[in-house]
Amino acid sequence: MHYRNGREAKNGDKIIQLDWGSGSVVGFGELANAVAGSDYCNGELKEIPFDRSACLCDCLHVDDLAAILAELRLDKRPDGM
Repeated sequence: MHYRNGREAKNGDKIIQLDWGSGSVVGFGELANAVAGSDYCNGELKEIPFDRSACLCDCLHVDDLAAILAELRLDKRPDGM
């Protein structure tokens, strides 16, 4: 099980879900119930409650994150996937 950038996926990871076509951020949460053997439709995104304070200097706007992903060519699925 691996993320789009090749990093090994583990249940309990905090993850950002990207739209498969546009690369836009569509979800944020914790990976659950993923089973080794596939990178497609494998696992669940348990949304993390958003009821906590945030230091803005520790945050990124989703549009800026999307731009970073595009710059690194991580906004689209790799060929063959």
